[in-house]
Amino acid sequence: MEKTIIKYGKIFQKVLKEAGLDDTKQNISVYEKRLEEMYHSENFKKHNIYPSTNTPHIYAVIAMCLELKKYNLTDQQIIDTINKGFSRRREFFRRLIRIIDRLPGSYKIAEKWNISDHEKREKDGSLTYEYFNVSDGKIEYNITKCIYTEMFETYGIRSLCKIFCMTDTTAYENLSRHVKFIRHSDLSDGNCCHDEIIEKRN
Repeated sequence: MEKTIIKYGKIFQKVLKEAGLDDTKQNISVYEKRLEEMYHSENFKKHNIYPSTNTPHIYAVIAMCLELKKYNLTDQQIIDTINKGFSRRREFFRRLIRIIDRLPGSYKIAEKWNISDHEKREKDGSLTYEYFNVSDGKIEYNITKCIYTEMFETYGIRSLCKIFCMTDTTAYENLSRHVKFIRHSDLSDGNCCHDEIIEKRN
């Protein structure tokens, strides 16, 4: 875990710089110590059992949120700050999705992603679906339990799980030629995650 902690320490330094906050070695060291303690906690052992979920990454983001809380930032400010810190990673996925968006079969690709993800999540129990419906040109699902929000809630910051909930909306913003994405609610601030993915047909 040492290399992982150092890697996220560097990212947290970028997060602090982007926010115009104090990015001293001492503050980075405090973050790294917190993350190390979290990785050795019983909570981490309990959560790090889902093959489809990158728990070390989620915990690294949670640790960043907890450190940024010290600066009395609003939830939105923390979300924006962390997203800027991961901008290089996010931009890579944006570019990849924009390439896929140019393909005439991009809806079918999105459909396969969702079906595959649903199968993995159902198998390992990281998400609990009330329903997952696939019909001609449409996928609709309702998620009632999510390990992501449970991890954030464990540390008293459930609302900041929006950072991960936004991943879908950001992805589909860049996949708009053939796909319409509707998010009715998510579990960071609601009772369920209810989404519709619809094929745009001319």
